[in-house]
Amino acid sequence: MTETPDVIVIGGGQAGLAAGYYLRRAALDFLILDAGTGPGGAWRHGWPSLRLFSPAGYSSLPGWPMPARAQGGYPTRDEVIDYLTRYEARYELPVQRPAAVEAVLPGDGALLVRTATREFRAKAVISATGTWSAPFTPDYPGQSLFRGAQVHSARYAGPDAFAGQRVLVVGGGNSGAQILSEVSMVAETTWVTEREPLFLPDDVDGRVLFERATARLRGGAGDEPVGGIGDIVMVPPVVEARARGVLASVRPFARMTEHGVVWPDGRETGVDAIIWCTGFRPALAHLAELGVLEADGRVSVRGYQSVKEPRLWLTGYGDWCGPGSATLIGSARVARELVPQLQAQLIRPA
Repeated sequence: MTETPDVIVIGGGQAGLAAGYYLRRAALDFLILDAGTGPGGAWRHGWPSLRLFSPAGYSSLPGWPMPARAQGGYPTRDEVIDYLTRYEARYELPVQRPAAVEAVLPGDGALLVRTATREFRAKAVISATGTWSAPFTPDYPGQSLFRGAQVHSARYAGPDAFAGQRVLVVGGGNSGAQILSEVSMVAETTWVTEREPLFLPDDVDGRVLFERATARLRGGAGDEPVGGIGDIVMVPPVVEARARGVLASVRPFARMTEHGVVWPDGRETGVDAIIWCTGFRPALAHLAELGVLEADGRVSVRGYQSVKEPRLWLTGYGDWCGPGSATLIGSARVARELVPQLQAQLIRPA
């Protein structure tokens, strides 16, 4: 059975919902296909204590502000999921789930979007699948020998499983800092980062980082202080960890062994578990048959539009497809600019 909306949005997380809001305002016929079993996108898979690194007032999708927490501060994972769930219902966005897209293919005058059970034809496709389903773990010599536990932050479920153990937390971003903060309360931890982490002032949050990143990408940084989306925001758990003196980090080990790691100076340290907070790659396997994927796994874009396949648009993967597009505030701004451009393409005479 084939359906033929004007636009298919692949992904029902924050970027897909933001696009849906503007598609509805543009009166376009569209569907959102989401692989998840419920609303919330990647937030459904975050660890229980995960927090946004910007306040609710600066972390909203278009049209409806995220409710501020009674005590202020940074919204939790569950609060973000609740907001996204109610946002989807508030605007009656046409989300079908679970509907994992297996492939997007070129068709005669349309793009074909295939799931396991259905096929859709669309004049344009917005890919907004994010990165959560493509976690990245660096390849270390001897990694296959290690007999301890290894878990990526995408699968991290909380500190209890590591109680009383010797744990390496690898990765110097916000996820590494937040996970280290709570695991260090129950385990002996070592924080491994490529370079010394940059901790931002306590009064600098994700909103400020987004504005700085946007200014740099658009060539207007001027005398803005250093700081970007990857720098560490001092959310309450990280502030508490600083007070305990556990935020010191060391540079990477050289190789792994059966029972631990070996450092560049030859010292060996026994380790029970490694938590990889080493980021993600764009989840774009569904676009492979379009022939648009480059060697680095990305899609060449002009703005938000694929260079090789102009009917394909992208949002939610990182700065390369819009400033801060993988953040709540960034996905809203990208969608506001992307949808009018897409609409203009659809109505342009052949």
